[in-house]
Amino acid sequence: MIRIIGIDPGSLITGYGIIDSDGRHSRHVASGCVMTGGGSLAARLDVIYRELSALIEADGPIEMAIEEVFVARNVASALKLGHARGAAICAAVRHTLPVAEYSARAVKQAIVGRGGASKEQVQHMVRCLLGLREKMRADASDALAVALCHAHTRATLSHFPQTLRSSRA
Repeated sequence: MIRIIGIDPGSLITGYGIIDSDGRHSRHVASGCVMTGGGSLAARLDVIYRELSALIEADGPIEMAIEEVFVARNVASALKLGHARGAAICAAVRHTLPVAEYSARAVKQAIVGRGGASKEQVQHMVRCLLGLREKMRADASDALAVALCHAHTRATLSHFPQTLRSSRA
């Protein structure tokens, strides 16, 4: 079993989800949201960094998976999202965790089987895959989906020869 922390970054709300997985079976460890509140962007990034660092220290994941930035119409929002990702990645690197990055489409494909799945479909499948009964915030379920995507992807890649895995990285 490997412990993975998944991150759904946001400058106001950053979702996190921690699972234990062997690639075939996964177990929910913890999930929730880092709420940064108002204030300057710098202050919010500090909250993300500190809170994720504390989670990494407390729960001991050994790998991080994070959602990539998607730029649609609002470039300013994408830049803030990129900063939030950077704060999360810095927390991982500070604790020597390798970081894997996945597009939202790849996460949806891995969890639901369709890259254009809705948030509700992702949330439903996360609950099914982890045997969770309670409804959770979309940010937390998205983070768990990223962690599950990574668990499934790394399990699949482990079946390939090392040379192929290296060329895909």
